[in-house]
Amino acid sequence: QVQLVESGGDLVEPGGSLNVSCEASGSALVIYTMGWYRQAPGQQRELVATITSSRKTNYADSVKGRFTISRDDAKNRVDLQMRDLKLDDSALYYCSAQSILTNKYYWGQGTQVTVSS
Repeated sequence: QVQLVESGGDLVEPGGSLNVSCEASGSALVIYTMGWYRQAPGQQRELVATITSSRKTNYADSVKGRFTISRDDAKNRVDLQMRDLKLDDSALYYCSAQSILTNKYYWGQGTQVTVSS
């Protein structure tokens, strides 16, 4: 079973950039579709981006062109590069791993991204 730990969350001004990372352990990443989700206070968790082991990506419409997801299976790491951040991007960002064998999801504890002037 994979364990996920996010890092890199911070306070950033509107229009700024930030990278958040997810370190995985306990299992090889190659059998997982990796993703980032976010949840703002009072709102449901929503998809930000996903990336398959073949590097096929999918993005929420709200972040297309601004966010980039990448993975390095050799380093067991998934990154989310965010630029041109907006106030609405403020949320707790969660790393996810979905097993391609069982479809089960695994989650990290989240890293806080706050966009504020």
